[in-house]
Amino acid sequence: MDDLASRLAARLRSLRLERGLTLDALAGESGVSRGSLSRIETAETSPTAEVLGRLAAVYGLSTSRLMRLAEVDPAPLIRRADQEVWQDQVTGFTRRTVSPPAETLAGHVIESRLRPDAMVRYDRVPVPGMEHHLLLTEGALQLEVADTTHALGPGDCLRYRLDGPTSFHAGDSGATYLLFIL
Repeated sequence: MDDLASRLAARLRSLRLERGLTLDALAGESGVSRGSLSRIETAETSPTAEVLGRLAAVYGLSTSRLMRLAEVDPAPLIRRADQEVWQDQVTGFTRRTVSPPAETLAGHVIESRLRPDAMVRYDRVPVPGMEHHLLLTEGALQLEVADTTHALGPGDCLRYRLDGPTSFHAGDSGATYLLFIL
């Protein structure tokens, strides 16, 4: 496991303990098995993007905020080579933290990549009403927000609020996008 994965595992464990949850209680609330949660918290395995979404929802955090809690707090400028990268090996989803982490600032930018025909689905809204601006830079993306599906091509930008389930489905050439989270 890389440093980010180890820090994320430790942060997930501390969030559970801070809230006084047992692994069984967290499994019940998140729908993630107790065994999987244990392996995630000990960094034996890395969570998928969907599992991170479920855990973030239990803790009332956006997935991005949860990831930022595991990142090192650097200077206000972060070079591309120093930006944290996390990958979901199951779906091929790759997430790069573009904005330098800062606990005191709300907005941030992430760059996401989905391999061809990959799909990531978030069944729960971690923070209802959170504003997103998604700018597709390469490929094609079908983005379902609540019950509305949007077909995006390069250069398209969609602004939306999280009020229900979302799914990201890359086209046959994959998808790369910037997500501005406010």
